[in-house]
Amino acid sequence: MTSNKLVFESGTMHPLHVLLNGYRWCRRVLRMTAFANLTWLYIGVAVWVGLKNAGKNHHQQRKPRKNSDLGVVKSVKKLQVPLEGVQDRSKNRTNAMSKSNEWKSLAVEGGGRSSSGSLLSNFGAVKAGGISALRIRTRVVALAVIMFILFLIFLLFPSPKGTSGNFSTNHSGLGKNYFMSALGSSPYNKTYPITAPERTLIGVRYRIGLISDLDTDSKSDSQKNTWVGYYLKGYLSINSLHDQVSLQLDKDPTALKSQLSRGGRGMELSELVTFNGKLYAVDDRTGVIYEIVDNAVIPWTILSDGDGRNTKGFKGEWMAVREQSLFVGGLGKEWTTTSGELVNLNPQWVKVVSSQGAVRHVSWVKNYNAMRNEAGYPYPGYMIHESGVWSDVHQRWFFMPRRASTERYTEADDEHRATNLLISCSLDFSDVRINRIGVLNKIRGFSSFKFVPGTGDTVIVALKTEEDRGKIATYYTVFNINGKTLVPDTKFADIKYEGIEFI
Repeated sequence: MTSNKLVFESGTMHPLHVLLNGYRWCRRVLRMTAFANLTWLYIGVAVWVGLKNAGKNHHQQRKPRKNSDLGVVKSVKKLQVPLEGVQDRSKNRTNAMSKSNEWKSLAVEGGGRSSSGSLLSNFGAVKAGGISALRIRTRVVALAVIMFILFLIFLLFPSPKGTSGNFSTNHSGLGKNYFMSALGSSPYNKTYPITAPERTLIGVRYRIGLISDLDTDSKSDSQKNTWVGYYLKGYLSINSLHDQVSLQLDKDPTALKSQLSRGGRGMELSELVTFNGKLYAVDDRTGVIYEIVDNAVIPWTILSDGDGRNTKGFKGEWMAVREQSLFVGGLGKEWTTTSGELVNLNPQWVKVVSSQGAVRHVSWVKNYNAMRNEAGYPYPGYMIHESGVWSDVHQRWFFMPRRASTERYTEADDEHRATNLLISCSLDFSDVRINRIGVLNKIRGFSSFKFVPGTGDTVIVALKTEEDRGKIATYYTVFNINGKTLVPDTKFADIKYEGIEFI
């Protein structure tokens, strides 16, 4: 299991960025969810009706009363007339007649009301006029508050597709669909390979691409402040039984140029991958991930070393796609001096990149050590990785280490410590299995590999590179996961190609 420590590339997110992401998320949900549209329509109609009624009631309260108000005042005055009679019968009769006339007068002047209850109601209305207007204003304010609360709930309501802005992680350190929900991204492009395969009489033919890492030779001799990498294309053909494979490579590669560098070095492209319907390569010197478009490279995102809080670029060596995220890994061993002295653990971090370029930094120290220990190379021994792939079919990680040793690392001896290992691991790296492929050649190690599409992730095409006393060469080979070789090591270049992909 890996550490759940997460560190963002850009640190704490800026408030304006948060507001912008909230706006994008809200707009996406409004566009994609009919329920949300109906909800807002309902709220809009309710607000319009409420404001209209509030305005009407307020207008009626302010309208002067022609008869009722005057009638109430006069009625109140007339109620003060003493109704106590005297014992004299004639006076009582006179008083009764007078009282009857008074009540008639009250009824006429009070707007036709003849009950004392109506009079008291009118009298109460005069005193409560300000309270009634205040009650209407309070209702309007309450309605506005309710609308605001509903709006906040709507913003925080989970996406209908089940995406979430949580930073939850699983054992591999990946928050499922986190990036897509956080940035409101467009749908992920699952097209793979990018170029449609061709049906042949015996099987299928795929377009493939290879990328070079020329190290210090990447610097252009003819153009100032320019660094060059080579992009070679070709075809891989496989029969329907998946036991016969052939490769045909184009004669000349395409030169890809960039002016980005670090310490006078750049365009040392160490891996090639198809991700979100696009083709990417990583520069292990600057930490830049480039998108390859036609015959040009476009900087996409920059990976910083270790936990992301470093000025140095990340030395990316392998890339793999899992759950719509791009995993970029380094050498997988401790960073040491040329004599093997420990410096840091930065190469044992992995970068998890969303389809929008957002980066998370996840420690894989336990994962790398699990593979190394199971294969028999515990510290101070080491294992160097330059290739890794996730299989959706097997739901496992696959790695083919370039070099390994039970002895302490030294730069002089490292060139003769290649491996022929194929390692497969469960998601949490609790189950690590070791297999050996072909005959071991100690100066020829794996630098990249991919599963051949359509084979159920059972057939692998791989690159091997040699670096021996300044002599460099690259080979391709094909085999199945059981260790059977379909195409033996075949040399095709005197430069170092470190990435292969179906394009």
